[in-house]
Amino acid sequence: MADDLVLVRARELWTALAGTRVEFRPSGGAKVVVAPTSRWAPPSWTGVVRIGAAALVTAPNVRAAELMDDVARTMSHEELVDIVRLRAVLPVLDVLGPASLGYLDGDGFRPAHEGTGVEQLPAGHGGPAALLVLAGEQDAGESGLADISSPAFCLRRGDEVIAAAGYQSWPRSVAHLSVLVAPHCRGRRLARAVASAAVAHALDAGLLPQRRARPYPSRRVAAALGFRELGAQLSIRLGDVPVGQGR
Repeated sequence: MADDLVLVRARELWTALAGTRVEFRPSGGAKVVVAPTSRWAPPSWTGVVRIGAAALVTAPNVRAAELMDDVARTMSHEELVDIVRLRAVLPVLDVLGPASLGYLDGDGFRPAHEGTGVEQLPAGHGGPAALLVLAGEQDAGESGLADISSPAFCLRRGDEVIAAAGYQSWPRSVAHLSVLVAPHCRGRRLARAVASAAVAHALDAGLLPQRRARPYPSRRVAAALGFRELGAQLSIRLGDVPVGQGR
């Protein structure tokens, strides 16, 4: 029952972000809608989210929706978040993802921060700023740490913050987890410790922790804490659709 409730809450989140009234099909499969204001993807991009055995696709215009609907008729819900399969049949110009989507509730949480010296800094504190610079623009942006609304949970070496985590408050009482470790300190389970502290804080606030992860190490950290991968998400920018394609 708990697993079912987590699945329902995860789906409620993504429908709230879709930018139009839409729901996952209870019977599974995929549903495509025109949603130019979808928050799943950058403007003019197409977003795909799979949660469990059902997928939703938000397209920026009717033409893109028609093309995606044709593709969705021939692909499984899992194939719709497989960029290799999509590139084989679509004019994909650019892609963000795919990223796995993991969730956990209090019963599944496996804490890993006790006794680790994790420090809690108030939201907006400048402590992690140097870490963001040290990690580089790509890793810092991927982490989302600059956008957290929660306190920052940090580990220091001397005065230097070498690992930090927190979360953004998303709709439907979801805590979107962000984690970052200094490049020269990775592989020491620091991510697990700071992420665990952030997850504990979110659960205490009655929130549903969400971890969106692409690299395998990030997925491994999430799994160690008890996150279950319930789906995946990606965004694609489509080129011009040739006349005759789509319905």
